[in-house]
Parts: sequence; structure tokens; C-alpha cells
Amino acid sequence: MTTAQPALAQKDASAPHAPPGLLGRLGVWATTRLRVVLVLWLALVAGLGAFAPQVTSALAGAGWQANGSQSVQVRELAQRHFSGNASSALQVVVTADRQVSDPAVQKTIAKATDLLKADPRISDVLAPQQGATISRDGKTAVLLAGAAADTNDMVRAADDLKKPLAALSGDGVTLAATGASVMWSDFNTANHDSMMHSEMISWPVTMAILVLAFGSLVAAGLPLLLTIAGLAASAGALVLLNHLTPTSIWAMNFAMMFALALGIDYALFLVVRFRAALARHGSPVRAVAETMDTAGKAVALSGLTVLVSLSAVMLVPAPAFRSMALGIMLAVVFVLAATLTLLPAVLGRLGTRINAASLPLARPASDGDGSSPRFTAWGERLWRHPFRYGVPALLVLVALAAPVIGLRTAMPSITVVPEGNSSRVGYEAVQKAFGEGAPGTLQIITPSGDAARVARQIADNSGIAAVMPAADATDDSGLAMIQAVPLADPSDPALADTVHTLRNGLPDKTLVGGAAVENLDLQQTLEDKTPLVMGIVLVLGFLLLVVALQAPLVALIGTVTNLLATAGAFGAARLIFQDGHGAGLLGFTPQGFLDGWAPVFFFAMIFAIAMDYTVFLLSTAKEHYEKTGDPRTAAVAALGHSGRVILAAAAVMVAVFFTFALSDSLPPKEMGIVLGVAVLLDAALVRLILLPVLLRLTGRAAWHTPAWLRPVLPDIHFSHG
Repeated sequence: MTTAQPALAQKDASAPHAPPGLLGRLGVWATTRLRVVLVLWLALVAGLGAFAPQVTSALAGAGWQANGSQSVQVRELAQRHFSGNASSALQVVVTADRQVSDPAVQKTIAKATDLLKADPRISDVLAPQQGATISRDGKTAVLLAGAAADTNDMVRAADDLKKPLAALSGDGVTLAATGASVMWSDFNTANHDSMMHSEMISWPVTMAILVLAFGSLVAAGLPLLLTIAGLAASAGALVLLNHLTPTSIWAMNFAMMFALALGIDYALFLVVRFRAALARHGSPVRAVAETMDTAGKAVALSGLTVLVSLSAVMLVPAPAFRSMALGIMLAVVFVLAATLTLLPAVLGRLGTRINAASLPLARPASDGDGSSPRFTAWGERLWRHPFRYGVPALLVLVALAAPVIGLRTAMPSITVVPEGNSSRVGYEAVQKAFGEGAPGTLQIITPSGDAARVARQIADNSGIAAVMPAADATDDSGLAMIQAVPLADPSDPALADTVHTLRNGLPDKTLVGGAAVENLDLQQTLEDKTPLVMGIVLVLGFLLLVVALQAPLVALIGTVTNLLATAGAFGAARLIFQDGHGAGLLGFTPQGFLDGWAPVFFFAMIFAIAMDYTVFLLSTAKEHYEKTGDPRTAAVAALGHSGRVILAAAAVMVAVFFTFALSDSLPPKEMGIVLGVAVLLDAALVRLILLPVLLRLTGRAAWHTPAWLRPVLPDIHFSHG
């Protein structure tokens, strides 16, 4: 097949260049005012960065709840009206080799009581009660420390108290703090440590890939400039935000990850384009203007799509989810701002020195226009043989996506907390002494007048092992609390059936809660909101592509192909984490499900990253289609100019994400594998094979703008000059 003649003649290189557009003018301004730009960014980073050291201690450790749910209402009522005996209270499990009534054991319990009472975040400390919190054999007792603070402060209390309490152990007596607050304390610590360890491992690999991708040590350092600026600013901003609303510590972890990933993506795209423009024009200022009007426009669109994708997560009424999404969005805003101002200023000043400290073996081959000969040749091959490569790629994606049909999700069990941690030790001691369902004790709050009838109904439920006597509120609220021990372990699906039956059968104004029920309510909320979040992400992503590319069909192709890689990643997650394939190799015990937050949160993250690559590829194709009117030139040039960028950026992300698969903790392992597989599939099969093939099959139709749509679209072009 011969190459079609361009419908629009390409402009002569010697012709006067067109004035730069909005982003081009911004780039020229930044280049000619480097000192001003540097001072502004130094002031911003120093001002916000001054708060950054507080980030690990200031940010919140709780927030994993469904706001407005029955269980959250029960916790709030219990804290106000029942001396802090809420799900966020601390439980200190005392196990002894003799009766807990022994004077030596009682002395240890007294020391623990004094330690707890000395903390202002603890309200009343309830001594172990025979028949309720002392085991039948008399060798295990539970000391209850009521919550006098919100859930985040109770997690901090657990951080501070669990080790001093454990230090009281000795002489045949063991103390272990447990309960929801201690579990979140242990969970956050273990996962934060695992993520930091994985990130340290990933840095050498990341730097090696950057040097290979950029070809010089100077250019390879530019993503670090964006990452440091974005991270320092977003970390400080998160600390300030935490004064307005509790912000999860996980927000910083994810912000760090996205700042690095997007800093690399954006720097790669702009540096490659800048080098090509500089080779053509010789003028750094003119090269910056062209770079910003083309690649800069794509970066701005990419950042906007990432922000839109993550903003949909804010619809989930769970503080942890909202603050994590907000943390990533802050990092994206700062990295994007640095990319559009600080990076062009530095590029303009560096000029040809961008290639300083080049490594001959690492310097990528390039044609005079900045395209990669290898990826150009690959684009030509895909154009000539679309079905030879497109069909196998599609079959692999469909095969990996098929298992997603049987994917199950649930909130994590206690097994995600490392063995030997306080909350897990106490949890297992409570189960051994009081029964399988004791760690998930239900709290039922009802009007005092209904307490006797409600207690009988609870006792008649086949899923309940024991019911404790009703306790009246400590004030005149007229409420009573009944605690019931279920038969099932808190992670057993049977507990959800028990809670559902109780809620449907108990009188009005009776609320069922407890720590385990909070997890169930959060899981239900996630299941309810996931379709809405996914739908909004897809629709807004499609509309943004329509506006940017001015063509509904190519926007639809870009959006739908994003789903294939996402579905393939979740299909692989089901095989690994639910069915346990490869569990021995990866070093974990499968729970039989994927953690409940994965679908909604990981979907938004994967879609954001996939849209990043989609925008890079399709904006480049659009640029060449605007110049030539030839779909073949557009498709081939898109791969030639952006294929290497996509591959290098994906290689860095895959390396970073897969290092999380080495984590001891299960949640980072899940995140690393799901996101790593998604990026691998998206880059290798979707962006570098399937999407170009679909551009080949749809031809000019892909770029057609219906007449009725033109008047409502803004005038956006990616070509320059």
C-alpha cells in the first residue's frame, strides 16, 4: 500500500513562524524570566515545604468509614452517652498462666489502668467484669479504655499506648492492646513502612531507566526537579489541609507515587519535543514556544483528565477515600504547574546543554524531527498488518479480563496486620478465650423501653452466640446499649447476613453497629458507589477527549480501550489475590477476595494513568493529521514521536509498582500488582498496538467532526506554525 498524499501541504521550514499560542506565550515568559520563576517556586516550595516534616505525624490514621451509616451513628452515640464505650475504644487483653484474680496479675492490671487514665484521650477505664470480659477459665481478661476523642485521635492514642502497655508484660502475664483503633495504628504503620521500603528499592531502577530514556544525566534530572517541587508543595499543603478536615496519611503515600510518575511522564514528553524543536530552530526560546504549544498542550489536557478521574472518587462518603483522592490531586496540580512554568524556564536556559553528560550507549536514536526510527517502523508495520498484531493483542486482553466476572471484594481481615503486632495478638487472644466472633462484638443501641424486647430478639437470632445485659446510658438520653457476640469471625460473610437480619427485624430507632459492622457498611457503600464513580470517570474522560481532539469517534476509541487494560488488571487480580495463583511465589496468604477499596480507587488511578498515555499518543496523531490530513501519517507519526516516551514512562511506572509486590503487607502488594499489570497492559498492548490498529481501521472517520458539533466545541489545535 502506498502512502497517501497529504491533503494539506506542509509549511516550508523557512517560512515565518506563526505567533505562539497561550501556552507557548507562557513558556516564552517563563524562559525570559527565569529568575522570577525560580524565586516564585522557591518561595512556594519553601513556604509549604516548611510544613512537610510534620506530614507523617499530623495526618489522620482513621477515616475508613461510611459517613451517615448506622454503624457510624452507633459509634457516635456510644461515645457521647455510654462513657466512650464505642468501636474506637481501646481494649487491653490480659492473658496469664494463672487466674487473673491472682494479686500479681491484678497489680499488672492496675498499672495498665493508671497508664490509660493518664491519657486525656481516654475517658472511663472499665475493669474486667466476670461473665462479660473475663474468660470462663479465668485466665484472660479485657480492660476497656473508653474513647474521649475522635477516631483519628484514638488511632494516635493507640500509637502512643500500645508499646508502653506491652512493656508491662512479664512473669507469665502478657498485655496486648487491640480493637479498631489499634488495628488501624498497626495497619498504617506496617503499610507505610512497606511502601517506603519498596520506594527505596525502586529508586535505582527508576534512575537507570531515566538515563536510558533521556540519554543524558542532565535531562534525566529534570523529572526529579518536578517531583521534588510537587512533593514538597503537596506535603505542606496536606498538613495545612488537615487543619481544616482530617486528611488520611495514605494521601501522602499516593501523592508521592503520582508526583514521581507524572513528573517523569511530563518531563519526558516535553524534553523529547524540545530537543527536536531546538534541532530545527536553533533558538531555545522558539523551541520552548513550539514545545509548549504542542506537547505542553497535551500535558495540560493529561493533567486535567487525571484530576477529573480522581475527583469522581470524592463521591464516596468515606473520609479516607476523599482525602486520598485530594492528596493525589494536589500533587498533580503542583507537578502540572511546575511542568508548565518551571520546566520550560529551565529548558530555555539550558538550550543545547540539555544533552550535557550524554551517555553514548543510552542516547536514543532519533530522526531529525525527534521521532524514533524504530517506533516509526513499528507504526508502518501496524498500518500494513493491522489484524496480524491487533487480533492477538485483543485476545490477550479479553482473556485476562474474563475472570473479572467472578471477582469478589470485602474489607480486609486481621491477617493484613503482621503477626506479632499488638492488635493481631490481642485479636487472636480474644478469639481463643471468648469465641470466634468475639472480636466482632455487635453494639445495638435502642430506646430503654425497648431494651428487654430487643435483647430477646437478638438472642433468638441463629447467628448470635451470646447477649450481654443491656446497659443504660450514663446520662438522661433514654438510650440503652446491648452488646452481642456473633458466632462468625468478623471477616466471615455470615456476619453480614446476621447484621442484615437484625436490622430488618428489630424495632424502629434501634441501631446496629460495632467495629466489624463499620467495615460491612463501608463495603456496602463502596459497592453502591462504584458504578456511579466508574460511569462519571468514563463520561467525563470521553467528553474531555472530544473537546481536545474535536472528534467523537477517536475519543470513544481512546476511552473504550482504557477499559480493556483496566479489566485485564482486575482479572489478573482475581486470579492472584482471590484464587491464590502465585501466592506462594509472592509470599502471601490469599483472603479469598480483593480488598473492598480496590475497584473504585484503583479504577480511578488506572484510568487516570491510561488517559495520560492516551492523550500523549492521540494528541501527537491529531497534530500530524492537522498538518497533513492523512490518517496514515498521523498514526505512524504518533508512534514515532510518542512511542518511546510511552514505553519509557511505562517502564518506570511498572518498575515502581512491581516493587510494591515485594512488600510484606498485603494492601501495598495488591496495589503494586494491580497497577503494575494495568500499566504494562495499557502501554504494551493498548497504546503501542491496539490503539494504532484502530486508527488504521477507522481511517479518516476517526478524525471526523460532525457539523452539528463544531459550533459547540472550542477551537483547539495541536499543530504549531
